[in-house]
Amino acid sequence: MTLNDLRQRVRDRSVLIMGVLVPVALMVVMNLVFGGAEEIELDAVTVAASVAADDELGQVLVATLTEVDGLTVTVDEVAADDVRTRAESGEAQLGIVVPAGFTAAVTQGEDTTLDVVEGNGAGLETDILLSVVRGVTEQMTAGTVAATAGGELGLDGAQLAVLGRQVAQAPPVVTTVAGTTATEQLDPGAMMVAGQAGLFLLFTVGFGVLALVGEREQGTLARLSSMPMAPGLIVAAKALSSYVLGVLATLVLLGAGMLLFDVDFGSLPVVAVLVLSVVAAATSLMFVVARVARTSEQASVAQAILAVVLGMAGGAFFPVAATGLAATLLDLNPVAAFTRALGISAGGGGLADVAGPVGMMLGFAVLAAAVSRLVPDRGVTA
Repeated sequence: MTLNDLRQRVRDRSVLIMGVLVPVALMVVMNLVFGGAEEIELDAVTVAASVAADDELGQVLVATLTEVDGLTVTVDEVAADDVRTRAESGEAQLGIVVPAGFTAAVTQGEDTTLDVVEGNGAGLETDILLSVVRGVTEQMTAGTVAATAGGELGLDGAQLAVLGRQVAQAPPVVTTVAGTTATEQLDPGAMMVAGQAGLFLLFTVGFGVLALVGEREQGTLARLSSMPMAPGLIVAAKALSSYVLGVLATLVLLGAGMLLFDVDFGSLPVVAVLVLSVVAAATSLMFVVARVARTSEQASVAQAILAVVLGMAGGAFFPVAATGLAATLLDLNPVAAFTRALGISAGGGGLADVAGPVGMMLGFAVLAAAVSRLVPDRGVTA
């Protein structure tokens, strides 16, 4: 086995490890660290409540706490003196004392005060219940306002009681419904997968550049150039190998991310077109580096800078939002265009819907290819 054969084997294994295995391993680590970040499990909550059995609105207030979706709430009715004791001891995460005559005070427009005590070790579950209590009492306060207005209009006590009760127990005027993420947006898990795929793509296609510069330093490129073949064929072969490797590595990363983070990027043909487009842009950019780098060290540094800058701007580590000139510059980033197009695809978009980002990536590829022919050639035959 010659020295060049040994170098080639080492290079091939390095491409496999750095281009596919390391990114997939990082996806696994990120899944372990961030995989459960979006799934919040709420613990069961015990509420110590003191409310009179014949207090209608007080009973409604306490019963509302047991109807919160996704939260298991147990209400223990105790004496008023025991509420604070149970909350401070941790037996109850929340304590509520409904004062005597609560319903009469609300319906007659009189001031009344609830005594609410957070239990020892209270957490997110208690905050949710406090928000519910606040919302219910605000609705009941609306009944107080209505009763006061009715009194000014000359309604008698019985009429005021009916009016206050109707307003306090009326359904909300504004309601919310579950929806889906807006078009061109990915959830945090999908955003991380798409950004990381774009980041590692720039490193993966760079292996062809590093190999080209390394062969020039070793004299292999000069010997190849002396053979009866078109000089541009050498660079074209490196570009093709980098392109194929980039496509395969990106598809593997997206597939691994979809499995680990349970995300869906939409139609597979659309995703395939996006991958082919972004890899073309990345490959063309890396061959600009091949023209200007004198040594493999310079090529490695330039590759790393471009990968990190474009990857971060494309959302590899966190979503990036900008307006004005900054937004325009971000739109020129092929990784950002790739991420945005995946958001469109994930929302159900087809090929026509992603035409803009695809055009941006292909335009970037053409521009980078043109630049690679115009910048000074520092020794690579092209």
